[in-house]
Amino acid sequence: MFTTLVSTAQLAEHLDTWAVVDCRFDLKDLEAGRTAYLTAHIPGAVYASLADDLSAAPSGLNGRHPLPSVDAMTETFSLLGMASGAQVVAYDESDGMYASRLWWLLHYLGHEAVAVLDGGFGKWMREGRSVRSGIESRPRTSFVPRVRTTSLVTIDEMVSGRAQTSLLIDARAPERYEGRVEPLDSAAGHIPGAVNRFFKDNVTADGTMRQPDELRREFSAVLRGREAKDAVMYCGSGVTACQNLLALEHAGMGGMPLFVGSWSEWSADPTRPIETGPARDDRQ
Repeated sequence: MFTTLVSTAQLAEHLDTWAVVDCRFDLKDLEAGRTAYLTAHIPGAVYASLADDLSAAPSGLNGRHPLPSVDAMTETFSLLGMASGAQVVAYDESDGMYASRLWWLLHYLGHEAVAVLDGGFGKWMREGRSVRSGIESRPRTSFVPRVRTTSLVTIDEMVSGRAQTSLLIDARAPERYEGRVEPLDSAAGHIPGAVNRFFKDNVTADGTMRQPDELRREFSAVLRGREAKDAVMYCGSGVTACQNLLALEHAGMGGMPLFVGSWSEWSADPTRPIETGPARDDRQ
């Protein structure tokens, strides 16, 4: 069973038995991922859209990519052919920023056998491996959820004190964390007290995940002596934060929950406090 990453070589050996899901997506062009899938995808892969399949409908107050209901996720994963215990492999273009969302959702619902393709479709193509075009499907299954409530932090929990008592880690780019730019959400900055760990720092130039010992060393510095379970990960809308959580698992430091609404949900209410600028040195 693979629970974090699989290599292109490992996937190539199991195309007939593993449930492969193409998660390519583009925040600026919502149909780009589906179009790319139809043009060329890993043989046997089905497609899951971040907007249509891996998120609920946004209301303007619940974040840009809200968590779907358990019933909705159960139906989606059944339609995608994810049987209980089956090995699922998610991939995107390269660095896992979208595939890790599916990885986290499945872990949240208690499905252990899910991994992200290391290096994604880009690495698959660079190696000259086979592809198909058009739509593919898998036989419907009856996915059985086993929700892990400790994996998730809600906005109500954040507002009622979790934002003050936990170490918050923001996965966005430094310029967004510091509030120098904000291309997507209603306000610039970060949740007061949060520190920054840009998700792209977890991967090499070709989109493959860095070595566990390197990640362990760097995340330990971010955590400043805390256990992963005592911190909370967030990003812009609960997507790239999942790649940070994947990197933590890869480094043997799992157990950190996700604030799935993230900055887009926090900043939607103008009465909530906002901080800008680099992290303070006094944060513990």
